[in-house]
Amino acid sequence: MSLIELMISLVIGLIIMLAVVQVFSASRTAYQLSEGLARVQENSRFAMDTLQREIRMAGHFGCVNDQAHTLQSPGSLVSTLDGANNPVLDFTRSIQGYEATDTQPGKPLTISATPGTGGTAYTPALPDAIANALTNRVNGSDIIALRYLMPDGVPVTLVGGTADKPVLSFNAALLPVVRSGMSNPGLFGVADCLSATVFQAKAVNATEASVSFDAGKLNGGRTFTRGYTVGQAMLYRAESAVYYVGYDSTTKQSSLYRVRFSAVPDGALIASAPEPLVEGVENMQLLYGQDRNLYTTTAPSGYIDRQGTAAAVQGTLSADNATKSWRRVGVVQIGLLMASPDPSAVQQADTNASLVSMGVTYTTPTDGRMRAVYQTSVALRNRLFGN
Repeated sequence: MSLIELMISLVIGLIIMLAVVQVFSASRTAYQLSEGLARVQENSRFAMDTLQREIRMAGHFGCVNDQAHTLQSPGSLVSTLDGANNPVLDFTRSIQGYEATDTQPGKPLTISATPGTGGTAYTPALPDAIANALTNRVNGSDIIALRYLMPDGVPVTLVGGTADKPVLSFNAALLPVVRSGMSNPGLFGVADCLSATVFQAKAVNATEASVSFDAGKLNGGRTFTRGYTVGQAMLYRAESAVYYVGYDSTTKQSSLYRVRFSAVPDGALIASAPEPLVEGVENMQLLYGQDRNLYTTTAPSGYIDRQGTAAAVQGTLSADNATKSWRRVGVVQIGLLMASPDPSAVQQADTNASLVSMGVTYTTPTDGRMRAVYQTSVALRNRLFGN
C-alpha cells in the first residue's frame, strides 16, 4: 500500500468517525430532551396528585363539615386546642394560605438557579411555628396549611370517664386506623352528625384501646363541652400539615415539601422534619375561590364567584372575620413551575415561550434544564354545593 492510498484511507475513516460521533451526539441530545420532558411531566403529575388529595380533605370533620358546623348557633365545631397561641392548631380554620410578597397575578418573578430561602415576606405573616419549621422555604413561592380529621375513623364503642373528661374506647383491632400512619399520635377528633370536637389526648391506651382526655399541655385548660354517644360517634386522628417549595443545598434541587405539626399524648407541639415529596418543583402559586355568600351569617350558595390570593382572602379583616372568610374558600387553583432534575446539552426547543403560572410570568435561568408550567383547580369536596 502506497503512502497516498494510506492517507486516503485515513481521511475516509476520519469522515466516517465524524459522522458516527455526530449521530451519537444528536441522539444523546434528543434523549436528554425527551428524558427531561418525561421527568417534568412525571413529577408534575405526582405533585398535583399529592396536593389535590390533601386540599380536597380540608373541612372534613366527620359526616358534617366545618362550614356547616359554624352555621349552627352556637357553632357545633369545638376545638379544645389553644389555637390562639398555636395557630398551626387552629382547626376552626381548615385551610390557610400565605401569599409570597409581589407574586400576585400580573407580576414578573425571576427564578434563580440557587434560590434564596428563609424569607419572611408573606401575607398574612407566617406564624412563628411555621417560620421556624420551614427554614428551607424558597422565597417567592406560596405556602398552604391544611387541617382536618383523617378520612378513616373508628366507631366509639364506649364512653367512660366524666362528661367534661371522657374516655373514648374503640375496637383494639382498629388501632392502626386510629394512628393512621403515625407511631404515637396525640391529636384526635371525635364527631357525630351533630357536633365535632378536636382535642389533645391525655393518654392513648393501646392495651385497652382507649383515648382519654384531660386539660393538658395543648388543651389550654379547656374541657369537653359536647357529649357523644356510642353508635353515633367516630374517632379520628387530627392532621395539621403545611405544604411548600423548599430547596436542598446538598442536592441543589427544589422540591415540594411537607411539614406535619403534631404532639404525643399530653406532650408539647412538635414539628416534623421537612419531608421532600416530589423533586423538581421550583415555584408554587395559589389562588383561592370563595363562595358568593362570603360570611357565615348566611348559608353558602355553592357558587364560587370570586378568586384571589391569600392576601386578598385575608384582606384587612379582623381576626374573627378573616377566619370566616377562609371558611368560605371552596376552590384552590394551583400553578407549579417544574424543572428537570438534570440539565441537557442544549436548551429546550422554544426558549422564547413565556412560562406563566396563575398570572405570574417567570424568567428562568439558562442552565439547560427543561421547564414547564402546570395548573389545575381543586374543589374542596367537603364544601361543594352549599353543603
